[in-house]
Amino acid sequence: MPIDLLMTQLSPTMTEGKIARWLKKEGDTLTSGEVLAEIETDKATMEMEVVDEGTLHKIIAAEGAIINVGMPIAIIAEEGEEVADDYQPASNAPSAPPAPQETPVAITQPTVTAPTPAVATVQPSAPTPVVNERRIKATPLARRLAKQKGISLAAIRGTGPNGRIIKADIELASKRGINLGIGNLTTQPAARPMPQGPLPYHADEYERIENSMMRKTIARRLSESKQTVPHFYLSLDVNMDRLMDLRAQLNGAAGDTFKLSVNDFIIKAVAKALVDVPAANASWTESHTLQHKHAHVSVAVAIEGGLITPVVRFAEQKGVVEISNEVKELATRARQGALKPEEYSGGTFSISNLGMFGIKNFAAIVNPPEGAILAVGATEERAIVDKGQLCVAQMMTLTLSCDHRVVDGAVGANYLAALKKHLECPAGLLI
Repeated sequence: MPIDLLMTQLSPTMTEGKIARWLKKEGDTLTSGEVLAEIETDKATMEMEVVDEGTLHKIIAAEGAIINVGMPIAIIAEEGEEVADDYQPASNAPSAPPAPQETPVAITQPTVTAPTPAVATVQPSAPTPVVNERRIKATPLARRLAKQKGISLAAIRGTGPNGRIIKADIELASKRGINLGIGNLTTQPAARPMPQGPLPYHADEYERIENSMMRKTIARRLSESKQTVPHFYLSLDVNMDRLMDLRAQLNGAAGDTFKLSVNDFIIKAVAKALVDVPAANASWTESHTLQHKHAHVSVAVAIEGGLITPVVRFAEQKGVVEISNEVKELATRARQGALKPEEYSGGTFSISNLGMFGIKNFAAIVNPPEGAILAVGATEERAIVDKGQLCVAQMMTLTLSCDHRVVDGAVGANYLAALKKHLECPAGLLI
């Protein structure tokens, strides 16, 4: 019987994928483990491997098509099987949506008339795609454990024979604190689309840049977060004199062995403060508040076309040098589009640092299901009053954005106080 090849969920937040390139053509023999196609997801362009062996009978989705997860993109025939010409997959894959056409508006002297109210037509939300995990190779025990722990099989690379997911793969994902099914615990209402109309620009005065899958996902997730998460913000200033002196001493003594950044110390301090105030290390679901046992710190990294948040896992257990090396390695592979799904999912708290751009302070948007995100500004010399005396110190402004459903004002304030203590007494970060 022919096999419908479905668009696979290659990242935990992926709901649709764009066929960037087919690496096999119709009639080619498919062997398990070979790369079949390159798929542009919300995070990066990733390789889709062959799972079901046979012959690539027909390609349904052409290069450039955007297909929902769980929809068919090709038909595979088993060895020696004849497929009827009129065979159709169980559900037809949607074709790529046509590019919207802007109507240039000529700029002329306006005629004053009574305004006509615009009527916005709200389109119904698209149904949530369902991943057919039965087509993913996994042992019965692995499937049962994954279901119990709420882990999506689609986001795990199997280490068993022919890439089959085994018990050890599920246990490793659970040990790392990854719960790739956590997004399903919270029901988020669909964001209402903005009414579209002609753009008031001449066609020769702008350049059309197609929105990537990553940029679309960033726009959707941040819009949903701002509309559905009750944000509130807390800010305070931190004296960085001692930390900057300690950093200079350590880097001077290390030579070429390592080079610590201010952000490396902040990650460690954030993790230790989460241990001090565990109520700030939490996520919201409709039925439960999830208070996390470890500090898995997501670090925002700017990449071409958007940003991604690789996760430093168990940051409270790692030294500053280890954190520094891990962040550099994750950031490099993030910019190469080579991160694995488990390396940018499962964070419990985020850091966004714009200090290197000279930004004094800003407020970041909470990244659900995390309960808070820390915005880090630049370290700069400022005039302060210390023990009644006017002096100059290296100061930094921190702003904590909180999801008020899970982090109350007092919890956020206690967390910032603990973080300030660790940053202003930085020797404790080395213990």
